[in-house]
Amino acid sequence: MSMLSIQPLKPEVLHLPPGTSESPGCQRRHTLPASEFRCLTPKDAVSVFEIEREAFISVSGVCPLDLDDIQHFLTLCPELSLGWFEEGRLVAFIIGSLWDEERLTQESLTLHRPEGHTAHLHVLAVHRTFRQQGKGSILLWRYLYHLGSLPAVRRAVLMCEDVLVSFYEKCGFQAVGPCAVTVGSLTFTELQCSLRGHAFLRRNSGC
Repeated sequence: MSMLSIQPLKPEVLHLPPGTSESPGCQRRHTLPASEFRCLTPKDAVSVFEIEREAFISVSGVCPLDLDDIQHFLTLCPELSLGWFEEGRLVAFIIGSLWDEERLTQESLTLHRPEGHTAHLHVLAVHRTFRQQGKGSILLWRYLYHLGSLPAVRRAVLMCEDVLVSFYEKCGFQAVGPCAVTVGSLTFTELQCSLRGHAFLRRNSGC
């Protein structure tokens, strides 16, 4: 499957007010930091893992994906990933794969089933420096929009701990009940979002 590219956001030019001059020694800055959204590649795997490890180990002690899993999915289905880069630096990402059953199972944690029509979101993480800025919800909205452009994908599913359910519901997901998947002592709620509707195309949910 070919990797789809996503157009970067255009940098905005900053203009000084008329008659205003820069003070001596002040560094001139013509543009805001360039932001880019694009699918990830195996070359991004280490950066992805570093962000994921810090985000999850500090909270639950467990990473959804190890480095080998990340490289595996970014090799098989890079078009189901999305990274947010600022000035070339990865600041947030989502990694997904295709699944072909109605509900998630333990196998769905490590498998990519190319004949499936469900995008399984394995992990969404934001670099610690960029948290509490709304980047997670913005990236998720962009990701759902991206998935909507892939003809084979009809819905998105994920599992999360109870504390995150409201976040995903604000972004258009609906809880379908307890997930059959467990990781150690952790249990999860399973959520899904239809990609054949039009609600996610308009950013009107507050996500």
